[in-house]
Amino acid sequence: MTVPHDLQDPADHRSGLTNEQVIGQEELFAAARRRLDRGGGVLLHGPAGIGKSTVVRALAAEYAGKSRTVLRCSATESESHLPFLAIADLLGPVLDRVADRLPAAQRTALEAALTGHGETVLQPDGHHGLALRLAVLAAFRALAAEGPVLVVADDLQWLDRASTELLGFAARRINGSRVRMLCALRTDSPDGLDVGTCLRGLPHDSEALRVGPLERGQISALLTRRGHRSLPRSTVRAIGAASDGNPMFALELGRALAESPTAPRPGEPLPVPTSLSALLLGRLDRLPAETRRTLLVAAAGARPTLALLHAAGRPDAEADVERACALGVLVADPENRTVRFTHPLVPSALYAAADGPERRAVHAALSRAAFDPIERARHLALATAGADPEVAARLSEAAGLARDRGAPSVAAALGLLAARHAPRTSPSSPGAHSPDAHRLRAAEDALTAGETDLARDIAHDVLRRATEAADRVRAWMVVIDSAGQAMAEVDAVLPQALADAGDDPRLLGLVHHQLAWQALLVEGDSGRAHQEAARAARLAAAGQDRRTELLALAFQAHMEVLRGHPDAPATIARALEAPQDEAVACDPNGAGAVHCRWMLMGDRLDEARSTVTALLRGARRRGMVEAEVQYLRLLAETELRSGHCGRALDLARETLRLARDTGIGEAAAGALAALAEAAGGDPARAGELAEEAVRAAERDGDQIFLARALAALGQVRLASGDPADAVRVLRRVRALEAGVGMDDPAGSRWHGDLAEALVRTGETGEARRLVEETRVRAARLGREGVLAVLDRAEAFALAAEGDPDGAEYLLGRSRDRLAGLGRRLSEGRTLLARAELLSRDGRNAAGALEEAARLFRRCRALPWLRRVEAVAHAAPAPVSGPAAAAGPGRAGAAALEGLAAMERQVAGLVMEGATNREIAGRLFVSVKTVEATLTRVYRKLGIRSRIDIVRLTAGHAGG
Repeated sequence: MTVPHDLQDPADHRSGLTNEQVIGQEELFAAARRRLDRGGGVLLHGPAGIGKSTVVRALAAEYAGKSRTVLRCSATESESHLPFLAIADLLGPVLDRVADRLPAAQRTALEAALTGHGETVLQPDGHHGLALRLAVLAAFRALAAEGPVLVVADDLQWLDRASTELLGFAARRINGSRVRMLCALRTDSPDGLDVGTCLRGLPHDSEALRVGPLERGQISALLTRRGHRSLPRSTVRAIGAASDGNPMFALELGRALAESPTAPRPGEPLPVPTSLSALLLGRLDRLPAETRRTLLVAAAGARPTLALLHAAGRPDAEADVERACALGVLVADPENRTVRFTHPLVPSALYAAADGPERRAVHAALSRAAFDPIERARHLALATAGADPEVAARLSEAAGLARDRGAPSVAAALGLLAARHAPRTSPSSPGAHSPDAHRLRAAEDALTAGETDLARDIAHDVLRRATEAADRVRAWMVVIDSAGQAMAEVDAVLPQALADAGDDPRLLGLVHHQLAWQALLVEGDSGRAHQEAARAARLAAAGQDRRTELLALAFQAHMEVLRGHPDAPATIARALEAPQDEAVACDPNGAGAVHCRWMLMGDRLDEARSTVTALLRGARRRGMVEAEVQYLRLLAETELRSGHCGRALDLARETLRLARDTGIGEAAAGALAALAEAAGGDPARAGELAEEAVRAAERDGDQIFLARALAALGQVRLASGDPADAVRVLRRVRALEAGVGMDDPAGSRWHGDLAEALVRTGETGEARRLVEETRVRAARLGREGVLAVLDRAEAFALAAEGDPDGAEYLLGRSRDRLAGLGRRLSEGRTLLARAELLSRDGRNAAGALEEAARLFRRCRALPWLRRVEAVAHAAPAPVSGPAAAAGPGRAGAAALEGLAAMERQVAGLVMEGATNREIAGRLFVSVKTVEATLTRVYRKLGIRSRIDIVRLTAGHAGG
């Protein structure tokens, strides 16, 4: 298809796919644009379904508007034997535009090729072959003379040979700046074209770009966009893993699962639709039946090795694996004698294609051959039909082993298999469990693994049948825990759980612990939450439930911390006393987490870091996903408080990815990520994340995390220069926390920011009152970090009231306090505040700006470095010497022009924020040389610091 740009309907451009509509691949788009903007060609390559054609369409829609002519062809496998078909698609519609400009012999040859006549004389070799090649080249040149040409060729692997030769001949000889080529190649076929060969058929200034897989979050967004919103998160994660990030595979799996009346059983792969099976398994028809049988055994095994295949009765495993590798189905590691499929969907498709008896036979062989007890139990269960108490017992033991190994997701799947094989009648064996007992344990394992939707479904299934009070209360606890922060959604569950608990103190302890969470998150009443937690701890102790007692004590301590209660340290100590439950030690709501939060609030940053690092290590070892989200967030917060902005940003982004993937703690993770972006990343992104966090907390009905999300949004607004909106948002935080009863100002730390924002909006009196009220509470609790920030806020108020000396004193005290606590980022903000006030009074702020810039560079706080530059630009100090003589607006130009070339280079890098060591590395000189050069720059310009260079350059830009 060929469309001259000046003849296109404008609606064609509006209907084209844009890169904003393509999920993921931002880096790929940027690289393709850089290449296409310079001319030449782009070759996108990757396996089937990875999204090459989607990206090609989006880029073609974008660059069609920049081209006079767009030439298109898209080959198919069924037509790849037809000669000149692609050339006909490309040049046929424009033949009338170029024919008159071709010599007679070339025109005849081209017309014959495009119309299908005269095949006998159009041989690739000889005189007529050369005429045809020259005709295609001349046609491209004639079109390029009219304006830019865009050639779009999809599925190059199926281009007919004659067209490939002609297109390559012309492409190597045309001017790449006038003719752009955008092509796509499928690269997963062992006997197909390779990237290097195809690239040689494009203009010389062309680039090959690999289209990579999507991340799991992007797969989730893709499924949602295509209407698969009802798929549970655990299923979406399974689709992401099975598809290996391939968008077409993911969509086909999502469609098959959405249409399937039943979900796949535990331990079984996802169902593979016929459309994918044909694509994945078509080449296997070339293999002998015994080789396909070996591949089925490998597909059923979790980690297939040659030894496992031999033990499972495949004597010719080496030869079978070699055949499969030659076909591109398997990859073998000769050193470790392991094998793996080239795509995770291949084993699923193999397994789905086998019938029931064949699968059971394979699992029976593997149950005897597998070396791992967990795998032996799994295969035994999948080889066994019907109830079998011995199989159920083996699976229960394997689930316990998986739990100990930190694989709760595997334990959950084994527990559900055990429920299928456990007898429905009362077990005669003392150690046996009922099917529902296995299901409940599986649900609790699923919760630990972050598979909340699976846990909730299992619990509801149990509740439909269970009559025992203990089973019902246990199931209700899973339903409540699976709601996470959105406890308002399960508000009606608690009365039912309380009724089922009766007068059993052990069961009542469980329910009252959840009532404490309800009081805090839903009702926003920390006082009642504290009372319920204390009651739950007493009941659990009476019922000899140490785990619930410890968790209730930790919650009680948490409330005392939030409320500024003097008993908080003692309650934390009680919750940390032996004997400890191993599972509670790393629990995200356990005493360890509360203790870490307590240390953070007291600015004991080194202790908090070592504590949370140990907790994170333990959570990961046990596969506790919710705990991992919590401790990653706490570690990121610790690094942010310490001024390690780069590290904090990496951790915050990792936390947010995990939170979104699991649906756990999204509001809290988003709020922390917003603060990290504002400090060391992208301020615009910070605002987006903070707003998302507020919406998530409002959706969940979570009063605590709504206050934290709003506090983050207010701080981001203040940092971005919008104090009026910061006041609006932070006043809302103040009202929320007052309603909850949060008395410790070291929790969200918004008080100083609200006071500063009030001063900046002219409400100094309210700012002074807020500072005084907060200072009383902070002093009572010994919150030095809060007091330091309050000093900074009050300094703004004093300066506004005409007391610069008082402001200077408070800023000095603030800096000293923050430096002693290791709060480098906040210390830099105090130095920046001092520079602002000095500049406002017409005093020299160069020293304060230089110190602030040095601290922000050490913190990698790039947004704050830009604030330093903005202050320097807004209030340029007068300079002496040659620069001053040039006059205002021209001083920078005159001074910089007087510098030697090396001196100008160093001054320019100083303007970029580079340190002396970084300048030395970029200019390939020593640090001493840089220092000596700067000394000469200072002397020639009559200045004293790096900040003065900023001012001079600002004057240069203005002139």
